[in-house]
Amino acid sequence: MPLSSIRKIYQGTADRRQMFRMFDRHAQRPSRWEIDDSALFAGEWFEVAKPDHDYMFDILPPLWMRGEMFAMREFLTDSVTSIFYRLSIDGTVRYFHAYCDLAQTRSPAEMRDAIVERESWPMKVMTYEERLEHIWSATHDDYRGFAGERWLPEHRGKRTLLVYGRGGGTILKLLENLTDDEIQAKLPVHLRHLPEQHAA
Repeated sequence: MPLSSIRKIYQGTADRRQMFRMFDRHAQRPSRWEIDDSALFAGEWFEVAKPDHDYMFDILPPLWMRGEMFAMREFLTDSVTSIFYRLSIDGTVRYFHAYCDLAQTRSPAEMRDAIVERESWPMKVMTYEERLEHIWSATHDDYRGFAGERWLPEHRGKRTLLVYGRGGGTILKLLENLTDDEIQAKLPVHLRHLPEQHAA
C-alpha cells in the first residue's frame, strides 16, 4: 500500500465536489486509522480553482502562511496536512492542493518546485503513473477498493478496480495490472489520446 513520492493525481482542474472526494481518496483502505497512513497521502497533488483555494483559506485560520502557500491547521495524519498553493506558471496564476509531510521541513517547498516543474512541460502529456492515478481519483468508491484476504498475500492492500471483462461482465483487477485498452476505456475521452511522457 505505501506510495510516498510526489505525484499528480488528477488531470485538469478539480471542481469542489471532486476536490473534497480527493482529500481522502483512499477512504476504503484496510486498517484505516489503525496504522500510520502518511506514505499513502504524502506527495499527492492536484489543481483546484481559485474560489476553492480561497474557500479553504477562509474555513480556519491557517497553521502558517509563506508567500504563495498556506498550511491547513487540521492534520490528516500525525504530520501530513493540506498545503494550498497560488503559483504563477508561464505567466498564469494557478491554484493547487497537496499533501505534505511537515516532519520533513523542506516538503512544502519541494512540492511547490515539483508542481511548477511538472506544469511547465512544453506540451500536454501524461505519464503512465498519472493515467493510473487519474483513473483511481475519478472512479466512484463503489467501483474501487483494496485487495483483501481473498487475494494472494503479496497483493493484499493494493488498489483494485472493477473493469468490464471480455465476456461482458465485470471483474476485479489490481489497478497496477490494467491493460492499455482498459486504461484507455477508463480515461475520459479528452485524455485518451494524450501522448505518454516517461517519468524522469
